[in-house]
Amino acid sequence: METIAFNTTINASPQQVWQTMLDDVTYREWTKAFHEGSYFVGSWEKGSEMQFIATNNEGKSEGMYSRIKENILYEFISIEHLGMILNGVIDTTSNEVKKWAPSFENYAFTANGDQTHLKVQMQTPTEYKAVFEEMWPKALEALKTLSEK
Repeated sequence: METIAFNTTINASPQQVWQTMLDDVTYREWTKAFHEGSYFVGSWEKGSEMQFIATNNEGKSEGMYSRIKENILYEFISIEHLGMILNGVIDTTSNEVKKWAPSFENYAFTANGDQTHLKVQMQTPTEYKAVFEEMWPKALEALKTLSEK
């Protein structure tokens, strides 16, 4: 497992960036970099279960089953990934899942005048590192564009 990190500066307040990142409509926009049609089911409240879902080529749900480990309003959010969703079924016990779960995805928002410095840290199996290193900059650029509107 490796931890990868990405940073961006956005010309908007932490409140604006936070709202843009977590709002259902804009979440679907900035996460297209990972998978077209991505959405979430659940609540961003600490301790809440979340499903990060997209539809596969057969029209079935796939994605990540997670829990919100921490939520400090406008400052920090931590997502603990606990399993996968395959064909609409949550898997937290397979050998494939046990290779990487739990893993964390963290977002830190720091105000700097009229700007926000956003730092993303994510744990990933080594074999997916290159894929995420390609996707994250695109996703953060989309989030920046949406937040600065």
